[in-house]
Amino acid sequence: MINSSDFTKRLQKVIDFYDETASGFAEKIGVQRSSISHILSGRNKPSLDFVMKVLHSYPEVELYWLLNGKGEFPKTKKISQVPESNFSEGNTTEISKKVTPDSEIDKIVIFYKDGTFKSYKP
Repeated sequence: MINSSDFTKRLQKVIDFYDETASGFAEKIGVQRSSISHILSGRNKPSLDFVMKVLHSYPEVELYWLLNGKGEFPKTKKISQVPESNFSEGNTTEISKKVTPDSEIDKIVIFYKDGTFKSYKP
């Protein structure tokens, strides 16, 4: 069961995080302003439809965090961890093919000192 007062605090945290007014928040998720007011005041409990609209409009909000406070807000992406030893200095590979002016980029990989990396495809 959802604790309404705790849900209200988390909803207010989301509104404050995005620097929204209650009416701006209501407009963005597609509900009436009075719906936000009633939920924030504790008069009404949020419906499943309301919760889903929040999650759809604000993808950084985690469902379990919003409903029962478990998890984190804002949601963070998990990055694959690679052992740092794989990227130590001196552990390089020669590029056997020269890059020509008409070569196309297939993938860009950024390696961080903590052993994590991000991969981008154009």
